[in-house]
Amino acid sequence: MKQFSLGRTLFGKPLETKDLPHQAINRPIGLAVFASDALSSTAYATQEMLIILSLAGGGAALFGISIPLAIAIAVLLTIVTVSYRQTIYAYPNGGGAYIVARDNLGELPAQVAGAALLTDYILTVAVSISAGVEQITSGFQWLLPFRVEIAVAIIILMTIVNLRGVKESGRIFAIPTYFFLGMMLLTLGVGFFRYFAGNLGMVTGVEPIHHADLEPLTLFLILRAFSSGCTALTGIEAISNGITAFKEPRSHNAATTLMWMSGILITLFLGITVLGHQVGVQPSEVETVISQMGRTIFGDGSLLWYLLLAGTALILLMAANTSYADFPRLAALHAGDGFLPRQLTYRGGRLVFSWGIMVLAGTAIALVIVAGASTTALIPLYAVGVFLSFTISQTGMVVRLNKIGKMKPGETVQGLETIIEYDPHWRYKQIISAVGALCTFVVMVIFAITKFASGAWFVVLLIPVLVFIFFRIHYHYKDVARLLSLEGARPELQKRPVRTLILVDDVHAETARLVNFAKSLDHPWQAVHIGIHPEKTESVQQKWKNRIGEGELVIIPSPYRLLAEPIREYITQLQNEEPGCFVHVILGQLVMDTFWEQALHQNSAFIFNLALGHMEHVVVTSVPYQIRRQQEDDAEEALAEEEPSDVYQDEPVSDPVL
Repeated sequence: MKQFSLGRTLFGKPLETKDLPHQAINRPIGLAVFASDALSSTAYATQEMLIILSLAGGGAALFGISIPLAIAIAVLLTIVTVSYRQTIYAYPNGGGAYIVARDNLGELPAQVAGAALLTDYILTVAVSISAGVEQITSGFQWLLPFRVEIAVAIIILMTIVNLRGVKESGRIFAIPTYFFLGMMLLTLGVGFFRYFAGNLGMVTGVEPIHHADLEPLTLFLILRAFSSGCTALTGIEAISNGITAFKEPRSHNAATTLMWMSGILITLFLGITVLGHQVGVQPSEVETVISQMGRTIFGDGSLLWYLLLAGTALILLMAANTSYADFPRLAALHAGDGFLPRQLTYRGGRLVFSWGIMVLAGTAIALVIVAGASTTALIPLYAVGVFLSFTISQTGMVVRLNKIGKMKPGETVQGLETIIEYDPHWRYKQIISAVGALCTFVVMVIFAITKFASGAWFVVLLIPVLVFIFFRIHYHYKDVARLLSLEGARPELQKRPVRTLILVDDVHAETARLVNFAKSLDHPWQAVHIGIHPEKTESVQQKWKNRIGEGELVIIPSPYRLLAEPIREYITQLQNEEPGCFVHVILGQLVMDTFWEQALHQNSAFIFNLALGHMEHVVVTSVPYQIRRQQEDDAEEALAEEEPSDVYQDEPVSDPVL
């Protein structure tokens, strides 16, 4: 009978390394995987602009400013898209802002870009899940007290799905992404048809936001509205970071997907802003702009209106999937360069960066719990990192194109990441990247200033702290590599004497196994018992004499009931008696069938490994002793052979080590 495996049921069967190319995704699935974050921003970008404009008193005339602002944002989005398309072809192995900065600006800007992106990916999960849960609780208000639990459950579910692999998660999440896209295009199509037919109604029954203090319509307020609308740009960089997930030709497929994503994003954003103005949508705390448009176009309570709301909630939840696709890859790049723990470079059984996925999920869950799954509390932290990475990436492209401009036709130069070739259109491309860098820098500054007091200060401080941690990790790895290096040195290779110690807590079946192992090594050996309990020490000595009958059992007193310190002192004494010798410590460890059974035992082998691992010329070997249910009969038979007068027969079997 095939044994049930919960891990295989949840995550699927393991994949061989050779299957990695087959996990690459095509353009339709790539659009679903990498575009959900960008597309979801259209659900709130227009609304964020209107909320800022309402500070000046609102009204149709003021809200009409949202249309030229949306056009300006669309132009900026186009510039950023073209710039990132250049990046995709220039850096076909992915990496986005991190790789571009490292190749052209140096290590410090690269780590700043990486820290900004990693922070933003975590916030994307927390914000999108919280926003999606708010959509759900708006329709089912009795769920409102459980919104944190619902958000955490959704993150766990998405984590499990992504641990099954990028290809499989893409197929699963493609359904809600394309459902939202279809509902939005249907909404805009019907809305504009009714507008040109002259029978498009106006929004009614909306409770608009009321501000206690109104502000004059100044240039700064307009810039604030512009920066709020620029949340529509979040997620644009995702494809450039995940090029390696696409099928060959990767750069072409990634660039084509980027253009499709940007085209759809601009269409939805402009369509929602223009059509929303025509129906008279208003920023409200109880009803979203999308909902107002939907019930005006399809009718209040209609099926299509509910489907539109469902699609919007789904895309907000699915927006987190972009981070699940990109965060692990970017973290693996950092780890591969020695700026994050090496474990983040390891692929799990399904050929995904499992450690990166788990770190992302754990951090996002912590943020959701701290913020109470409130989008309002999380949104000020959002987008600063995005525009910082935009600015660094495009500045890096300006520097790269400047190098190309100094080259001669046909000349090639090997860069840190790619081969740089002369491009006759370098000046045109440089201007695009420079304009994009300038615009995104201005937006970033406005974001940081206007949102600083409400939470952006945390990200402004967090990014430098992360960069500091990155470099500390990097210096650690460099120091370890230097100390381990044999370059320019000839190691001393010689045979040394070995003293073997067997740690004994009690005398039972595993003790005999440890003795057999020690004798097989053909080195001088002795058993050691740390005498924490004097009454037990006498029992162990008697058992050793009766049941083992050979070798020396050394009793090390421990009046203060310490484990590691007495054995460390004894080993130091042996090394002083015989300088240069190796001390081989053998200890046993009970291995149980299940985790909860294992937790019932002392598991002190870890303590000894930790304590002795810092001692020079000391080697620790842990000998596992597997306890299996099929061994019960043998154990009972062995006990039956014991004489009834054995004073130790009723004593419980303890761990092989203390």
